[in-house]
Amino acid sequence: MKIALIGQSAFGKAVLEALAARAEHEIVGIFAAPDRSRSREPLATAAEDMNFPVWQFKRMRDQECIDVFQSLNADLCVMAYVTDIVPNEIINSPTQGTIQYHPSLLPLHRGPSSINWAIIQGDTETGLSIFWPDEGLDTGPILLQKKVDIASEDSVGSLYFNHLFPMGVEAIIESVDLVAASNAPKTIQDESAATYEGWCGAKEAHIDWSKGATEVHNLIRGCDPQPGAWSTLNDQKVAFFGSKIASLDKSDTQPGTISDIDDAGMTIACGVGSVKIRRGRIERGPKSNAADLGLSLGNRFS
Repeated sequence: MKIALIGQSAFGKAVLEALAARAEHEIVGIFAAPDRSRSREPLATAAEDMNFPVWQFKRMRDQECIDVFQSLNADLCVMAYVTDIVPNEIINSPTQGTIQYHPSLLPLHRGPSSINWAIIQGDTETGLSIFWPDEGLDTGPILLQKKVDIASEDSVGSLYFNHLFPMGVEAIIESVDLVAASNAPKTIQDESAATYEGWCGAKEAHIDWSKGATEVHNLIRGCDPQPGAWSTLNDQKVAFFGSKIASLDKSDTQPGTISDIDDAGMTIACGVGSVKIRRGRIERGPKSNAADLGLSLGNRFS
């Protein structure tokens, strides 16, 4: 098949490398995200190094982008980590359609921060979906899915890089093979089971220490490494990383109070129980071991 790839970052690069290793397919074009102000887009760099034609449109909806894509006469479009809105003129252009990677078990956790919300909401299982995108947001028919357990101390980073990233690359290649063999399923999503969450940003990452230790722990690891769950102390923003539950017992310590500091981190009281934090960051400073942040017993976050 003639394949066009839309994507970005390390995941898009890995998918390109995996597709390029399959001699039976021809990669006819790469559509990468624009470069950041201080760094070159990894997918674009890889495409250039491998001598594939690459474009970096600011918006996939621009007519110039649509015209270029349609001129490629692709048989299949593969969308690997896409945050821009891709118009139907592109999605429906390839003769075999378009397939897309999404890091959740659709129809659960539709939306742009699906890994974050699965952890924040305390899910013990998630996975990935390869689906056929349509005019909705993560609503198209499912081609295949793969499941993975969420361990009690998994963060967004560990879950993605240890599981959903490598599994996702493999799943895309498996899906391409199914399409090439005319054996790719199109299973309609169950709308009665659908959930959607928006971006997990700074507002959503603010910690309410009056909540129980389990809920606070899930928020911290569900925002690790981005956007970073945070609180304030002396009008300074402090972000927390590397959380585990220290206790589930109720105590008389005020929620948000540092009750212990040692080389392994600092313990902070919650509404019920407490969490232990391994690393932190004050304002825009570097991430440091929590014991090295200059905080003291009795300090109380708000």
